[in-house]
Amino acid sequence: MAKILIPTPLRQYAGKQPTIEVKGSTVGEALSGLVAQHPDLRRHLYTEEGKLRAFVNVYLNDEDVRYLDKEATAIADSDNISIVPSIAGGGENLSVPVTSSV
Repeated sequence: MAKILIPTPLRQYAGKQPTIEVKGSTVGEALSGLVAQHPDLRRHLYTEEGKLRAFVNVYLNDEDVRYLDKEATAIADSDNISIVPSIAGGGENLSVPVTSSV
């Protein structure tokens, strides 16, 4: 079975597990298996229309599946699937002016 690596912010919705083994022949089937086991993850990974959320990045081993066959990307039992939510934010202008004295 392939392993899905659960990012720390989502572990509370996955039984606090860092990895979960799932069956499936594609990334999409593996993710479906994941949300079947842990339904609370669904709203964090998918839109109401059932599409993977835009800010959720999925990697098969070290490859971004958006550049492969997306959710139709084939997987093997030895593969690792990583869920990487995008992190955004910041504050006001945090830059510090650089001055030099000569």
